[in-house]
Amino acid sequence: MKRILPLLLTLVMAQPLGAHPHVFIDTGLTLAFGPEGRLQRVKVIWIYDAFYSLLITQDMDLDQDGDGLLNPDEKAQLTGFDMQWVEGFNGDLVITQEGQELALSGPQDVTATFVEGQIVTTHWRDVTQDTAGSGTYEVTPYDASYYTAYEVTLPVEILGADQCRSRIAMPDITADLDALRQELFALDRQAQPEDAGLPNIGAKFADKVVVTCASS
Repeated sequence: MKRILPLLLTLVMAQPLGAHPHVFIDTGLTLAFGPEGRLQRVKVIWIYDAFYSLLITQDMDLDQDGDGLLNPDEKAQLTGFDMQWVEGFNGDLVITQEGQELALSGPQDVTATFVEGQIVTTHWRDVTQDTAGSGTYEVTPYDASYYTAYEVTLPVEILGADQCRSRIAMPDITADLDALRQELFALDRQAQPEDAGLPNIGAKFADKVVVTCASS
């Protein structure tokens, strides 16, 4: 991700973790189709790992009483903390339709909560290029640098399209891919994977949601 405060970067780098990834996010998706069968919006749910959630809440001085609950002001402060995207950032989400990447809006209808020590955020994104309304979609949440590891462990819902079915395609960890992962983990903390000849490395380890829609 490209939204982390400098203080958090320092804290994470001080931990005894492998070089990559640093942040772990359980992910869920809702795909909303319109009346003509075209994909119109996608809702993204992120549940941050407990350690990263702790760093965020400490840095923002939230939950100072340690009861695991946020008051309304704290919740308002937390909402949108991860939505300050730099220009050109794709939101760590790629959607293709029959192999053609679809354009997505920025985040909308943002929410944030704090549940059992973990930050949970949601946002919606408009899909602006779906013209077919049928065929196969691939929805892939991933960080190209693999700083953040996304795993689709939460439900995938489809709204407004009974003709569509989804399945999760997990990466096939072959011997070659496992060797690549060990090479990645051996990198110096300050090194960027692309500088070590490993561009777009996150895509190789990404869960992919495959949605197949029959013609109406």
